Amino acid sequence: MFCVTILGSGSAGNCALVETPQTRLLIDGGLSARQVTKRLALCGVNPIEIDGILLTHEHGDHVAALNVWCKQWSTPIYCNRTTAEVLQHGAPECRKDWRLFSTGSTFSIKDITIETFPVPHDAVEPVGFALHHGSETLGLLTDLGKATKLVIERVRTAQTLIIETNHDEKLLQNCTKRPWSVKQRIMSHHGHLSNAAAADVLVELLSGRLRRAVLGHLSQDCNSPGMAIGTVRGRLDALGANEVEVFCATQREITPRFAVAGA
Repeated sequence: MFCVTILGSGSAGNCALVETPQTRLLIDGGLSARQVTKRLALCGVNPIEIDGILLTHEHGDHVAALNVWCKQWSTPIYCNRTTAEVLQHGAPECRKDWRLFSTGSTFSIKDITIETFPVPHDAVEPVGFALHHGSETLGLLTDLGKATKLVIERVRTAQTLIIETNHDEKLLQNCTKRPWSVKQRIMSHHGHLSNAAAADVLVELLSGRLRRAVLGHLSQDCNSPGMAIGTVRGRLDALGANEVEVFCATQREITPRFAVAGA
């Protein structure tokens, strides 16, 4: 059993639960500690059973739970040094069990091997993850403005890929709530993937072992699950890849518990 459940994903907070028979990990902790605990309970998991929290980067929608969480639980926090330094500076009074890795390195937590790699985003040192358990691989690409060749290669063996579909390009361009400077940042190579850009990534991965794409980190104003799924599904179906499952994670509800290798 190698499974993943998205506890919540969107511009207001991101957190995922990864499970094997021996290990339970959180990827990011961007919901409130109360919400993480509540949603873990829906999965039948007690916070004391979490073996570690992997951080992609330091933005609030990925780390909001940490200070309160670490006052209650002694869960190790895995991130690179620069990310830890930013978080330590922001809350020097909150003691955490830091387990630092170098971006690009590979390490193990019990029976899960974690491969880290850099992604382009406007954070100090953002990373993506490829998690391996036996012959099964889970990829996670969230908060990146461009999928580089390195990124594509690191997740090429993934059977399940969690990937951001942050915005629909036309909706973002026409959005009256954001100044042009913000729109430029979002659309830049250090911003966020659009629905179309995420679809391009998935097309690149069809030559690998891809069985499922879980779309996430949707903008509340400039996207919708229907638009994200429609764009991705349309590209895949046009290439005859209708065997690849496409699911959209949301902000307020947990996803089903997905087997990484597929049904």
